[in-house]
Amino acid sequence: MLRSFFAKEEGQGLVEYALILVLISIVVIVIMRALGEQVGATFEEVTTELEAR
Repeated sequence: MLRSFFAKEEGQGLVEYALILVLISIVVIVIMRALGEQVGATFEEVTTELEAR
């Protein structure tokens, strides 16, 4: 009886960790989409400057 209770708790904890990872992934994707063009432009500037030398 106790063993099955703890098994359910353990499974629930894994699901919670998975949900947290999914939420973090979504936040990172949204941030990258928002800043992606700016980061790309900065890398382009750096590359252009390095090629000019």
